[in-house]
Amino acid sequence: MSFGLTNAPTTFMDLMNKVFQPHLDRFVEVFLNDILIYSKNEAEHDQHLRVVLQTLRENWIFLGHVISADGIHVDPNKISTIINWKPRRHIIEVHSYYRCFVKCFSIIALPMTKLLQKDV
Repeated sequence: MSFGLTNAPTTFMDLMNKVFQPHLDRFVEVFLNDILIYSKNEAEHDQHLRVVLQTLRENWIFLGHVISADGIHVDPNKISTIINWKPRRHIIEVHSYYRCFVKCFSIIALPMTKLLQKDV
């Protein structure tokens, strides 16, 4: 789901509430993109955390992260395209790259484009 869409946070929260319905108000609360896990002691919290992570795994909800004993890391498969991008070396390459992603880029970049002209 593309975050930034008007209803994305609400839709995501609704999904999380459905996924965690059996555990809500027992040891899980969901608010927007946060999952709160609460427990009476550390042993119980460890058990609750395992239930939450297993629930996410069973529902294929990984949110682009790898969770392990070493901590939380971005899934390398999710960012491989960005990591493998070739650096832009010339101003034309930079312009053509941003043109795809920035609405009205030519208008916004006009002052910079004028600076590239000869004798300016």
